[in-house]
Amino acid sequence: MLERFDRRLGRVEEAFNLVAAACIFGLMFLGIAQVLGRRLFDLPISGYIDWVELSMATFAFLGVAYCQRQGGHVRMEMVLKFAKGRSQWALEVFGTLVALFIVSVLIWYGFTHFLRAWQFGDSTIDAELPVWPSKLLVPVAFALLWLRLVVQLAGYARLLRYPELEPIAVPTILSAAELARREIEESVEKR
Repeated sequence: MLERFDRRLGRVEEAFNLVAAACIFGLMFLGIAQVLGRRLFDLPISGYIDWVELSMATFAFLGVAYCQRQGGHVRMEMVLKFAKGRSQWALEVFGTLVALFIVSVLIWYGFTHFLRAWQFGDSTIDAELPVWPSKLLVPVAFALLWLRLVVQLAGYARLLRYPELEPIAVPTILSAAELARREIEESVEKR
């Protein structure tokens, strides 16, 4: 059941990550149009800075759960790499519980910040674009991260109880040699 939920959540995370990547791609073209319009035609895009400002939340937060699933975040592994078996999984459970608490607080305050922007009709200075959609992305993205952390907590708790089982729904710590070997195998499989 954990593996099935992990796969389904992974699809949502990949969709969020794809939206973030598309936003970066679109912003790149908007930047090109801004530079060319300003230099060639003396016609800058009205509200360009506002659009960039609002899009920041998209690519800053929508990919965070995907990155957590991949184990791509910077982690303090100095202690974890020496721990084995139950002690390693106990440290992971503790770290995940701390992360869940922090993300829960961020969801709460992110949502209240969104509500405030919604109620007051907050907008950007230049183009007067509403800012609530980008502020809503923050608690939504953190809610997805919260779900990812719950899945990982279940995976770590499972390994804490049965350390001999194969890890499911958790990123694994790889040495530099193991990481290189995995990347080589993946590149060979893609050919």
